[in-house]
Amino acid sequence: MRLRLVTYNIHKGIGGVDRRYRPERTIETILHCAPDVVFLQEVTEGSPRSRCHRQVDLLGDALNMPHRVFQPNVGLKEGRYGNAILSRFPLLDIQDLDLTIPLKKRRRALIAHCQVHSEQHTRSLLLFNVHLGLAGFERTIQLRRLLSSELLQHTRLTTDVIVAGDYNDVWGTLGQRLLEPAGFKPACFRRKTFPAVLPMRPLDRVYYRGNLDVHRSYASCTEVARQASDHLPLVVDFQLNGDWV
Repeated sequence: MRLRLVTYNIHKGIGGVDRRYRPERTIETILHCAPDVVFLQEVTEGSPRSRCHRQVDLLGDALNMPHRVFQPNVGLKEGRYGNAILSRFPLLDIQDLDLTIPLKKRRRALIAHCQVHSEQHTRSLLLFNVHLGLAGFERTIQLRRLLSSELLQHTRLTTDVIVAGDYNDVWGTLGQRLLEPAGFKPACFRRKTFPAVLPMRPLDRVYYRGNLDVHRSYASCTEVARQASDHLPLVVDFQLNGDWV
């Protein structure tokens, strides 16, 4: 079975160039990718700039994804924003992992077990949705904290795990230095996703380990995607191998 994962910093639904709030562009961009699971960053709730929408439900309803979870991380004068996961499959055991570095913006990893169904069988994937900090030392500490977390330490190397999101990794070296020595593989080779209008940096990344293979990966660069956010969505098609329960 194949599973399509998309990770996408939606920039609160605000265009990276025109600065207009147009959630319909975000919806069209994600629909074009036809995902099974979506990791989102910079998702708002209750912000006047975003018409006070609860975007996790606005997008989830429009995308026909009944399983969803929102993790608010940053408070605004009115409203807040953070990470979200949308899925066609059930999301269980939702957890938050604090990645905040003192004096820096609040950051957390959003964690969920995704119960993937195929005919009469079920497969569990452990998902980590991250939006790492802007400073290099901050990102290094955050990934080390994630790798040393109790949950991951008690997870077998053969368990299917995906760590994806906005890494803010300008030079694309974090994975090689930290994730690959821990048994993770890159799902894509430095696909450029930022800025969306003329991509130059591979800020968005997907790493995985377990009984998975990558069928293909790409940055979706439709005309609407170039307008909808300051990032492009990153798409990965996984092949789920091995035994099913």
